[in-house]
Amino acid sequence: MNRTKIKTYLLWILLAEAVGGLAGWLTREDVKIYTDSIAQPPLSPPPLVFPVAWTILYALMGIGAARVALAPDSPQRSRALAVFGLQLGMNFLWSILFFKFQLFGLALVWLIALWGAILWMITAFSRVEQAAAQLQIPYLVWVAFAGYLNLGVWILN
Repeated sequence: MNRTKIKTYLLWILLAEAVGGLAGWLTREDVKIYTDSIAQPPLSPPPLVFPVAWTILYALMGIGAARVALAPDSPQRSRALAVFGLQLGMNFLWSILFFKFQLFGLALVWLIALWGAILWMITAFSRVEQAAAQLQIPYLVWVAFAGYLNLGVWILN
């Protein structure tokens, strides 16, 4: 792999990880409150699972975006990267709504919209690079599971 490709992969992975890291940093105290005092539904994983899972998912997002960015210039490539940015921003804001403001109902609606944006991103990626799209499937599944958890928290609290 040449240096340009390596730099492209690093750029997109670091971008995705930085967005996730910033959301985590901004909500770090709120996550502790959530873990200690908010009733959680059955099947809620232990707190350690979340940063591990999200680190992997952000890396997969970045790898997928890099694969798309390395594809030949086209309107489909530009659209796919724009949708990537949209869903990444939505992902960031969900953490703020859910953890910082504990707006569990609004966060659930936002998460459903995020799930739709992820599906849109997968579709857009598939028009450019099939492997990039397939790398996003774990993210889509995890956000569906997060929807179950979000709904459970909203009902229980």
